[in-house]
Parts: sequence; C-alpha cells; structure tokens
Amino acid sequence: MPNIIPYNPKLREFARYLRNNSTLSEVLLWKEIKNKALGVEFKRQVPILDYIVDFYCQELKLAVEVDGHIHDFRYVED
Repeated sequence: MPNIIPYNPKLREFARYLRNNSTLSEVLLWKEIKNKALGVEFKRQVPILDYIVDFYCQELKLAVEVDGHIHDFRYVED
C-alpha cells in the first residue's frame, strides 16, 4: 500500500528519540496494540506533516494521540 500520508523527514530523529523515551501511558498502550494484536499494524511516533503522532495505523488511516502530563501546560500549542 503506498504511503499517502505526507512524511516530514526533518522530524525523523525526533520521532526516534520519542520512541526511545516513551511515556508510561504510551508504553502501556503499545503493549496492547503491537504485533497486530488488534488485527492491524500500528507504528509508533510517526511524523505526519509538521507533527508526530503517537501511534498510526495505515490500513485504518487512524492516528492515536496519548495525552500525558506534557499537555497540561500547552493549551495554546495543542
């Protein structure tokens, strides 16, 4: 399946950093959805346009964002 989501290569290294420094909420959700546990494949920390989404399923065109404490003080940005 072709990748139709606009990919921003400038965010690649930051996405890698986020994958290696996941929040507890992200770790717990990843345990439940990795390895096609729900019948579809999810990827973690996917750069899309100017954002990095926590989890993305290409087949469903579904992005999942897990809010954590970082969002408590970023009302304007979010």
